[in-house]
Amino acid sequence: MTRPALLCDRDGTLIHDAHYLHDPAQVRLLPGAAAMLRAFQQAGWALVVVTNQAGIARGLITEAQYEAVRARLDALLAIEGVTLDLSLHCPHHPAFTGPCRCRKPGTLLHEQARQRLDLDLARSVWIGDRWHDVAPARHFDGRGILIPSPDSPADEVARAEREAEVASSRDEIVARVLGDAPSETL
Repeated sequence: MTRPALLCDRDGTLIHDAHYLHDPAQVRLLPGAAAMLRAFQQAGWALVVVTNQAGIARGLITEAQYEAVRARLDALLAIEGVTLDLSLHCPHHPAFTGPCRCRKPGTLLHEQARQRLDLDLARSVWIGDRWHDVAPARHFDGRGILIPSPDSPADEVARAEREAEVASSRDEIVARVLGDAPSETL
């Protein structure tokens, strides 16, 4: 039986965006991130992180450093009682590696998550602090919610207000989505 997923950006959405984060010791959960993930997990949703990691293509971080940061995030979430179902990343940047289908707003990683976890993407929610994080929701007839960070360009927030949704907190996302969810998905 398919289930919905919360498809999250990582940097600026779940953890503090340290720009090309390579040191696991610098991983810091953002306020409300663990509680939001836990609420969706308890409601039976899959938890998927989909992140662009252009620092790999730029030579600023290695795959091993990315994996160490990912493992640290997993460990911090485990302390909070949260287990991610899947973490996927795009290591490309068009200026360095050419175009790819996995770099958001591309949908390849979302398609892989759907296949691997048997997800119903039309019932799923995309969250992130940039337009490219939430734009794939439109492709899958899902729901995109932008949660602005200090790095969110004003024009992207305005676009999300027109073409998706904007939330001011992770608690608001929980209330808005799970409060609206039919009981059979909870």
